[in-house]
Amino acid sequence: MTPEQIKAIIEAAIMVAGHPLNINAIQNLFAEEMRPAAAEIKSMLAELKERYQQQNSGIELQEVANGYRFQAKGELSPWLAKLWEERQPRYSRAFLETLVIIAYKQPITRGEIEEIRGVTVSSTIMKTLQEREWIRVIGYREIPGKPAIYGTTKEFLDYFNLKSLTDLPSLAEFKDLAVQDEKLQVQLALENSHIGPEDSEKIPEESSATIEDNVIPITENTSENNEPEEEMATG
Repeated sequence: MTPEQIKAIIEAAIMVAGHPLNINAIQNLFAEEMRPAAAEIKSMLAELKERYQQQNSGIELQEVANGYRFQAKGELSPWLAKLWEERQPRYSRAFLETLVIIAYKQPITRGEIEEIRGVTVSSTIMKTLQEREWIRVIGYREIPGKPAIYGTTKEFLDYFNLKSLTDLPSLAEFKDLAVQDEKLQVQLALENSHIGPEDSEKIPEESSATIEDNVIPITENTSENNEPEEEMATG
């Protein structure tokens, strides 16, 4: 099999997969005796990315947290949005601020989120974030009551077109942004949240929250019992 044939298979697989493909998933497309090395696949992916850039295509190859995917270029969204009649989901300021705080301050408990915001966080907000698979319980704080600790997921990074949490911008970068879509709502919420500029420089280096010494990690999905709270997400 020639390199061009391998590259064509990789290109087609990413196109039809319906979700990002990482290097290991791409390698598994091939029989073991014909499997390309990781370095070879990365080189071919770089060539594919450059090809789409040079062709001035409306499609680009993007690396996100879960791997590689083809996607429409962001500047085409005003036209592409007309393909969907349903209204884009809109979220309350409380919902967006909660997501922002978790992203920048993780690992963090619900009580710590409430301390930062100064108000009670709605159970509906936390449930919606988990249902969207943007956050997950990564452990329990080893203090009385053992509160659940939350961190963001790779699905969160994929949705916002990020490779890792280190790609999260600083708060100052949002000064000139206008609200154009749901993603920019989240970005703009950073300016209005109670997170100071110094917090934006403390983004975790990994794409998932770090387990601290006083945390009981979990190895399976669990949920915390939430009491009815004050604020609600609006969708």
